[in-house]
This record gives sequence, C-alpha cells and structure tokens, in this order.
Amino acid sequence: MALNRDFIGRASAPSSPYEVSRVKIKEFAAAIGDDNPIYRDRAAAQAAGHPDVIAPPTFPIVFSLAGGTILADPELGLNFAMVVHGEQRFEYRRPIHAGDELVSVSTVTDIRNVGRNELITVRSEVSTVGGEPVCTTYNTIVERGGAG
Repeated sequence: MALNRDFIGRASAPSSPYEVSRVKIKEFAAAIGDDNPIYRDRAAAQAAGHPDVIAPPTFPIVFSLAGGTILADPELGLNFAMVVHGEQRFEYRRPIHAGDELVSVSTVTDIRNVGRNELITVRSEVSTVGGEPVCTTYNTIVERGGAG
C-alpha cells in the first residue's frame, strides 16, 4: 500500500512540552558515546559560555521525530514494522540547555518512491514554550518495500 500523498504539506499540532533535564542529556550523551564534559558538568558548560549543560546536537531526535500525530495517523498508511531511519540533519539557532521546555511542530515535506521503498521527509520546528526558535530538524524515514 502506498503512503497517502495528501499528507505532503500537512503539519501537526504543537507537541506537548518536553522538559529537558540534565539527567536526560547525560543519558543521551552516554548512549551516543560522547563524553564531552559540557553535556555532563554544569561548571564545564558555564566555562564554555552556557547557562547550564547543553544537549548533544542530535538530541532533538528524542522528542521531535515522533512527528506527533502525523506519522501515527492511520490515514498516512505508514507500516511501522517496515520502517528504518534514513537520514537526519539539524539547523540550530541556539544550543538546547537543561531546563528548556520545548515544543515541536512537524510537517510532512515530501513522500517519494525510491525503488521498492517509500521515503517520507518530515521537518520539525523546535521552539521553547515561549515561542523562541531553537532548531529545525529534518528526518527521512524509509518504509521498506512500501511502494506499490
């Protein structure tokens, strides 16, 4: 079954706020094998000019890729059993700090066939609950064997 092309351009409602904690930043840094002290030690982060520990650059994947209701919408037709993560990139306006409360709005920007696979690209605008832009994430999800 092909993915529903009517979803191209569709945006999600803002996500629930995600509270960034020092613990979650430390866990994420450990999971990706990055031992940079600015991700673990407040004094090291402050010495580098930050108000608190900062998150590694790929941290927004924790809450932004969910794409909220878009990817989970049955009308899209995404078969999660056949999904792999294709690629991602991030454009930052400022680092993510411990203590940030972030929301994201995700938009399906493209759905295309590549061989027997379908690729869906999602852009997420991440901002503070107060509306300050923080970063934009771009993620491509591959549904293997989905084209038809």
